[in-house]
Amino acid sequence: MERAAGRRVKILQLRMAEQVASALRDRILVGGFADGSSLPKQDELVEEFGVSYPSVREALRILETEGFITVRRGNRGGAVVHAPDIGTAGYALGLTLQAMQVRVPDLGSALATLEPLSAARCAQREDRAEAVVPRLEELLAECERCIDDGPAFTRASREFHDALVEFDPNATLRVVAMSLTSLWSVQEEAWADVEMSRGSYPPPGDRATAQKVHERMVRSIAKGDAVRTRKIAQEHVAATQYWVCRTFEDRVIDAASSQSRVRFRGSR
Repeated sequence: MERAAGRRVKILQLRMAEQVASALRDRILVGGFADGSSLPKQDELVEEFGVSYPSVREALRILETEGFITVRRGNRGGAVVHAPDIGTAGYALGLTLQAMQVRVPDLGSALATLEPLSAARCAQREDRAEAVVPRLEELLAECERCIDDGPAFTRASREFHDALVEFDPNATLRVVAMSLTSLWSVQEEAWADVEMSRGSYPPPGDRATAQKVHERMVRSIAKGDAVRTRKIAQEHVAATQYWVCRTFEDRVIDAASSQSRVRFRGSR
């Protein structure tokens, strides 16, 4: 009987914890707790929800496992909120693909389908001259400054490609495409480091060519020529992916390494 009673208590605590976690999760999702803010202290949560301390602690463990919070221990500890964003979406997608043993070229093929579509949609935006083109021109200038440094140019170029999909006016397509680009950026930056260590990174002339293509794409977007923009993007994505996919032909997508996690946090 005592053991049965103990199990009932644990089951009740778990149910209460799930209810508390659900309520807090809902608040995070609607912006009730801003990203980077702290949840109320455990004393406050116990009082608010009328539950036990073990139930509150279990609720926090649930949210931490889901990535909604990070619990810091100690006298100055607390639960810091992490609202879901592109970084978390790309990380979750990457972990799923890595668990499925999906290879880098498969990811590249998906991105080659969506990125040119997003680029074309940028050209269709009525506010492209104010909202899109200035940012792309800033990134062009950054790429130009890095053109003599292979890995730095790769990182700057990835920022340019990230921005193309970030400006897609459709929220659903934007999130999906940005998740793919953030995941691809991890693979391409890893490729750049590998090629530099081997002394086989593509020569500066190839970087100059890529820069010119980026410039053509921005001009096309500025003119509102969606058809031309999509064509340029399709050809360019295929050309740039060739080098990465040749080196990583049999490599499974990496999302779990420490370097990858840093890149995803940078997408937040």
